[in-house]
Amino acid sequence: MAEIVLEARPDINADLTSDKIVQEDLQTEEMLVNMGPQHPATHGVLRVVLRTDGEMVLEAVPHIGYLHRCAEKIGENVAPYQYIPYTDRMDYLAGMNDNLAYALAVEKLAGLEVSERARYIRVIFAELNRIASHLVSMGTYGLDIGAFTPFLYAFREREMILDLFESACGARLTYSYITIGGVHDDLPERFIDITSEFLDYFEPKIDEYNNLLSFNHIFVKRTANIGVISPADALDWGLTGPVLRGSGIRWDLRKVQNDLGYDEFDFDIPIGEGLKGTVGDCWDRYYVRILEMKESVKILRQALAKVGDAKGDVLDKRGKTVKLPADEIYYELENPRGQLGFYVQGNGSTIPARVKARGPSFCNLSITSHVSTNCLLADVAAIIGSIDVVMGEVDR
Repeated sequence: MAEIVLEARPDINADLTSDKIVQEDLQTEEMLVNMGPQHPATHGVLRVVLRTDGEMVLEAVPHIGYLHRCAEKIGENVAPYQYIPYTDRMDYLAGMNDNLAYALAVEKLAGLEVSERARYIRVIFAELNRIASHLVSMGTYGLDIGAFTPFLYAFREREMILDLFESACGARLTYSYITIGGVHDDLPERFIDITSEFLDYFEPKIDEYNNLLSFNHIFVKRTANIGVISPADALDWGLTGPVLRGSGIRWDLRKVQNDLGYDEFDFDIPIGEGLKGTVGDCWDRYYVRILEMKESVKILRQALAKVGDAKGDVLDKRGKTVKLPADEIYYELENPRGQLGFYVQGNGSTIPARVKARGPSFCNLSITSHVSTNCLLADVAAIIGSIDVVMGEVDR
């Protein structure tokens, strides 16, 4: 048998206090990490190149273009009413709102006026789509942080909204329902009653989401004081929508534009107030969307009460043959992610000479690099999720 020899060792504590110990600096090495383009936390085909030092992110550079489809060039080769289906594919979680923004831009350029009934119907579907979009944002944001159950709750209610959309236009994702001159079809039978019943069911669910996710201790720890965007930075980077309002700036186009009659409705503009951390952090941006769903419910109840007595045809058929004058227009609308704008230039024919889209997700995404420095690797998913981008609208 081999003999085991135990050698005497000096006292460890004595070694630690010895003057002979040589202090050496810990050497680390930076590494580039690709987050995406196929990654569940990037909310689409977004590639973010992270320059890391251990768990610390020193720089985050977004790379886009994986979903580019020449949407603007297509708009310069088809009549406006033919372009409506392409707007659905931009922000595919808010197709109704995208349809509406382009339709209003063309109508203003061509001098078309829609009826009172069509105007109220547009508000109803725009606000229903705002709720549906925010539900996806809330549910997927929970997944980003590690909470699976809220996703199921959010999609349960969203399916009910999609049922309402399907009853009106037959589609559940890309609608082309709001078009040049109004809306394709009038409201189906009992639509007002069914929508009112949904609102009665849905409104208490928002408090349920808060108990389940918004005020969850782990969720708050992962989002409060993370990715803080100051009011000055929000303005300097051209941010809009919940990302801007999350930084404490009370700005919403629905309050300053009267094209759809939002001035007739009583509703508030929620802003970030630093309830759980610093004003403008990830939690504030998330919570603004939760509060906006409550405001959309208020708007919908008022619009449903008005649409029953509203007069006029829901569609002006001149929208299919409208000629665009040799003039130009830029029109912006408050969609669920911010200010969606369309620039349309006419040349006297039925085909626009130039079409340009200003996507809120594209502009909001631009601050990613600025706000994702000197944070932990796990915080990047929380920051990107709080911005709530849709890559179809970023790349176009």
